[in-house]
Amino acid sequence: MNLGPCLAIDAMGGDGGPAIAVAGVALALKRDPGLCFTLFGDEAVVRAECARHPEFADHVTIVHTPDAITGEDKPSQAIRRAKTTSMGMAINAVKEGRADAAISAGNTGALMAMAKIALRTIPGIDRPALAALLPTLGAHDLVMLDLGANTECDARNLFQFAVMGAAYARILHDTELPTVRLLNIGTEELKGTESLREAAAMLRAADHLPLRFDGFAEASSLGRGETDVIVSDGFSGNIALKTAEGTARFIADLLRRSFTSSLRSKFGFMLSKPAITLLRKGMDPNMRNGAVFLGLNGTVVKSHGSTSIEGFANAIEVATKLARGRLTDRIAADLAAITVPEPSA
Repeated sequence: MNLGPCLAIDAMGGDGGPAIAVAGVALALKRDPGLCFTLFGDEAVVRAECARHPEFADHVTIVHTPDAITGEDKPSQAIRRAKTTSMGMAINAVKEGRADAAISAGNTGALMAMAKIALRTIPGIDRPALAALLPTLGAHDLVMLDLGANTECDARNLFQFAVMGAAYARILHDTELPTVRLLNIGTEELKGTESLREAAAMLRAADHLPLRFDGFAEASSLGRGETDVIVSDGFSGNIALKTAEGTARFIADLLRRSFTSSLRSKFGFMLSKPAITLLRKGMDPNMRNGAVFLGLNGTVVKSHGSTSIEGFANAIEVATKLARGRLTDRIAADLAAITVPEPSA
């Protein structure tokens, strides 16, 4: 018996296409047998992949789509083909209430554009934001937003991002009062742009929110696990994210070079292999796959385009948690229960 939620899958998106998507669905079902799925894509191709996993036949419905969005398609082109593509039809299933969330590994710009038009923003939210999880040394991963959806943001946008990020963290971390900080060039109250300082004042004034505002944070502290949510404009957030990912790859490459530089180094690698494996797992983006478009009237999760099978299953797990936690309803309730303070004139 399917207990839900029911999830819409863009089976044609990403580098691996249906092979990765279908295998990811199969893995997700092993972990959570109560799920059900609608797979959107080329029926013949998708059905052939599903034949490799006959055990999940009762949990999956296939809907044929004559078209698919490519990585080269511009958002404007994708929007015009929303009704015929696997991505657009998966999003539409959420809009029509036939699915609790949609997951795609396809073109990020196209996915964001189609989701915004189809689902619209929650009343009280001016702009949706892209949120993802970053690894930390603390007990929980870090929720960070915005990561590129909005390059320029005013104080009101940042305030709304804080409300949305806190709602996400409450579901993910099972905490009633997540800590929130604004990304800045310093922790002092006078540091940063006027928008950052105004957003901080708004958050301090709204102490009835279901979050604890803890001031500013520098990018160097993202991995320490000192806070649950980091809020920034999309320009700064995307740079911080890409810098963190690049640093992780640099460390991995440096270790690989060091351990192959001599016979003694190779012996040292054998002794330290368990620790290296743990480090690699901690830095693997597939372990935290699944960025979320927060602020829409429906849940849409973006998987890495080059995701592995496990990575796609992890993106499904994110969508499942948010659907069961009724993320959209939580954000709407938080906004309806407060009087949002306006930034200073």
